[in-house]
Amino acid sequence: MSVELSPVDFPAYKEKSIVRYEQGKDWQTKQDALIQETPVAIEFNGVAYTVMMCTPMDLEEFAVGFALTEGIIDQMKDVHDVDIQLQDNGITVNVQVANRCVERLKEKRRSLAGMTGCGICGTEKLDSVCRYRQPLPSSVRFDMDKLQTALDSLFDHQELNQMTGSSHAAAYLNQAGEIEAIFEDVGRHIALDKLVGWIAREQKRQGAILVTSRASFEMVQKVVASGVEILFAVSAATNMAVEMADQLNLTLCGYCRRGRANIYSHPERIIELS
Repeated sequence: MSVELSPVDFPAYKEKSIVRYEQGKDWQTKQDALIQETPVAIEFNGVAYTVMMCTPMDLEEFAVGFALTEGIIDQMKDVHDVDIQLQDNGITVNVQVANRCVERLKEKRRSLAGMTGCGICGTEKLDSVCRYRQPLPSSVRFDMDKLQTALDSLFDHQELNQMTGSSHAAAYLNQAGEIEAIFEDVGRHIALDKLVGWIAREQKRQGAILVTSRASFEMVQKVVASGVEILFAVSAATNMAVEMADQLNLTLCGYCRRGRANIYSHPERIIELS
């Protein structure tokens, strides 16, 4: 795999001079950190596939996770190389995949240019929206009290959000409720794709995923593609997400806050030991 762009090459945020208004106080000129939205072109074996607006960090994980959640690859070993090139008007990520995966690219004919975190823009057929139909196994149990551990430490792990107030995050929790990995992006789907790429590389399956956004049907699809059996969201779930989670044997929980959560599907994985 090629080396990720450094923060010097393309920073995740930029400092800008702003005027701060506070009622009853003198206006002040201050520096503010603004998150980057950058066009990132994804290519597979040198053939253009899509352009996504995202934050230019963890792009190798993003490319792998995107390829997996799009159904272009089945596993990490299908990816032979990831090459990241800085262009004048954005970044190009070229993913070299196994020859057997190239045929899938010919069938998809998608172009997702432009929309931040957009998941289905350019999909030509309704049948293409719902991609994953193989239900998950039931091999994991999670102590709900351990979710509190993750929620208590979540903000401290969101370094980009602390700087900008503008990023979503997706985190992998181990059985102890510790955050083993977290990825941030201006787009919630892209943050999750980055995490899915990390999960594929590290072969993590026995924990849970926590996202700082609502749970849409596509967030459910991405988690199912990762093989993780539990999704926690700090906000609500959509009806389609709940129906899909129920069909695909995913435990979906929303409104995850201190001491409470809505368990929408497959509550049998959730336990309370204390």
